[in-house]
Amino acid sequence: MASSGGSGTGSRLRFGVFELDAETGELRKSGIRLHLPPQPLQVLTLLLSRAGEVVTREEIRENLWGKETFVDFERGLNHCINQIRTALCDDAATPRYIETVPKRGYRFVAEVRKADEKPATPVVITRGRKLPRMAALAVAAGLLSLAGFAIWKARGPAAQPRIRSIAVLPLENLSGDPEQEYFADGMTEELITALGKVSGLQVVSRTSVMRYKHARKPIPQIARELNVDAIIDGTVTQSKGRVRLTANLLHGPTDRHLWAESYDRDLRDVIELQRELARTVARQVRVNLSPEDQQRLAKARRVNPEAHDLYFKGQYHYYRWRAPEFEKAILYFQRAAEADPDYSLAYLGLAKTYGWQWMVGAIPPNEAYPKFRAALERALAIDPTLPEAHYVQAVAAWFFYWNWDQAEKEFRLALASNPNLEEARYEYAWFLATMGRMNEAVAEAERAVRIDPLSIPANLALGEVYQWAGRADDALAQIRKTIELDPRDPRGYEFLAGIYRGMGLYDEMVEAQKREMEARGIEAGVEESMANAYRSGGYPGLLRWELARARRPYSAAVQQAELGMKDEAFANLEKAYAQRWWAMVRLKCGPEWAPLRQDPRFQELVRRMNFPQ
Repeated sequence: MASSGGSGTGSRLRFGVFELDAETGELRKSGIRLHLPPQPLQVLTLLLSRAGEVVTREEIRENLWGKETFVDFERGLNHCINQIRTALCDDAATPRYIETVPKRGYRFVAEVRKADEKPATPVVITRGRKLPRMAALAVAAGLLSLAGFAIWKARGPAAQPRIRSIAVLPLENLSGDPEQEYFADGMTEELITALGKVSGLQVVSRTSVMRYKHARKPIPQIARELNVDAIIDGTVTQSKGRVRLTANLLHGPTDRHLWAESYDRDLRDVIELQRELARTVARQVRVNLSPEDQQRLAKARRVNPEAHDLYFKGQYHYYRWRAPEFEKAILYFQRAAEADPDYSLAYLGLAKTYGWQWMVGAIPPNEAYPKFRAALERALAIDPTLPEAHYVQAVAAWFFYWNWDQAEKEFRLALASNPNLEEARYEYAWFLATMGRMNEAVAEAERAVRIDPLSIPANLALGEVYQWAGRADDALAQIRKTIELDPRDPRGYEFLAGIYRGMGLYDEMVEAQKREMEARGIEAGVEESMANAYRSGGYPGLLRWELARARRPYSAAVQQAELGMKDEAFANLEKAYAQRWWAMVRLKCGPEWAPLRQDPRFQELVRRMNFPQ
C-alpha cells in the first residue's frame, strides 16, 4: 500500500542519512532532495539492489547501457561513479558507501534497508537476474521478506566456508601516479609476509600473485589457478604522511564477499597496520592463532617513513633480477639504512642483493661476501626473529661456509617462523638434494609447488629434484609444465636442456638451448655458432664449443669431465674450491659429476667439503 507520501516504502531504500526512492528516482539526504542525473541514479540503484556483492563492470554495462552500445562505456561509468561519490560525500580511497573492486567492478559496502525496516534488518536480494529498468529494481527491493531474512540470519555464520589457504592479489595503486607502483607492490609483499606468519593458514607467495598485477580475471578462476580457498584484494595510496588501505576478503570458488575494511593510518604505523590486518583476517577465516603466532604478530615498532619508502624502492629494483637493477637496489637499501640505522629490513635487503650479485657473477666472491656478511649480521643483531634473515643465513651456511648442520638449522628456523616463506621452502628442497636425502627433497619440493603452484622457481626446483632422484620422466614433465607457465622465462629452457643432456637426447637438448638463447636475447650469431659446432662435431664438438666459452673454473670443469679431460677438470675444481664458488655444493650428488665420481681425487674433494656420508 502506498504511503501518504505517494510512494511505496518497498521502493525506498535507506543507507546512513540517505534515502533513495527507486520509483520516483529521488535521492534525499536527511530529507533534503539531492540532484543526481538519471544515469548515475540508475547505477546507484543497481548497486543498492546488490548491496554487499560485487557488481561487475560488464553487468552494469549489460543492464544499464546495453550490450550493443557504441558510447565510451568506461569513461561514462567512471563519470557516473564520480558523480555518485560526490553526491554521497564519499571517498574512493576510504569508501563508506561505494568501494572499487580492482579489475572487476564495484561493491556497495554500507548497510542498506527498506524505509520501513529497523536498522538491524539488512536487505537480501537474490542475484542473477537482469535488471534492465528502474521499475524492476524497485520490485526487487519490495519483494524482500522477513522469511528471507530469517534464512540469511540462520545460515550466515554456519555458511562460512572453510578457509585454509589464501592469496593476496597485488594491491591497486589509487594514487593515479605510476611512479607509486613500487609502494603498492611493497605493501602487497609486507601483507603477504604478515599473513604468512599465521601457521594455520597457507599463503601464496609474492612470486605467484604478482602474475595477476593488472590482470582482469574472475576471482573463481584466479582461486582455481592458485589452488586457494580465499582471495584478498584491495587498494592502497599514500599521501601527506598517511597510508590508506582497503582490503576485501572473498571466498575464492564463489566470489562471495566475506569481509571488508578500510584503514587510514600514519605511515609510521604501517607495519602494525599489516599485522593488525593479518590478525583480523585470521579471525574472519576462523584460524586459531597459536601463542607463537600471536608473538610473531605482536605490536611492531614504528618505522621511519623515509626509510620505509626507500626500502620499498629497493625491493622494487631487487625483484627485477638483473645486474643493473641490483646496483640500484643497493643504493636504495643503503639510503634506507642511513635514514634509520636500526631498520633491520634495509640491512636484510642489502645482504640478499650482495648475495645474488655474487651468485650471478656480477661481483667476485671476495668482494661480495664481506659486504653480505656485515649486512646480514647487522640485520640479525637488530631483529633475530626475522624469518627472512634466518633463510639468508641458511643460504650463506650452505653455499659459502659449507656448514651443512647450520644450514639445516637456519632453514628450519626460517620455516618455523614463517611456514609460507616460499624461497626458503624450495631452497630447502634443493639443499636436501645436495645432501643426498632425495625422498625428503622430493617431498619438500612438492610441498613448495602445492603452496605456490605458479611460482617459476618452485616449479623449477621440483623438476631438478626429480632429476637428481633418478625420476627423469617426472622431471621432464615438470619442466615442460613450468615452461607453459611462462614461455618467455629462459630458465625453463635451461633446465629442460639439462634434463635432455642427462637422458642423452642431444638433438632435443640443442633445441632447448636455442630457445634459452632466444629468451635471453642472445645474438643470433652465437646460436648459429653453437648449432654448427654440434652439426660438425656431434656432442663432443658441442662440449668443446661450451668449454671455449666457459668463464668460470667450475663451468669449465663440467665440460672437461665429460670430455675425459680429468686432470684439467680437477685443476679447475681446485680453483672453484679455493674461490668457494657456490655451485660446489652440487659436487656430491649433481648428475654432471658422474664421469669423475669414482676417481679418488674426486672422493677426496668431497671429503674436504665435509659432505655427510
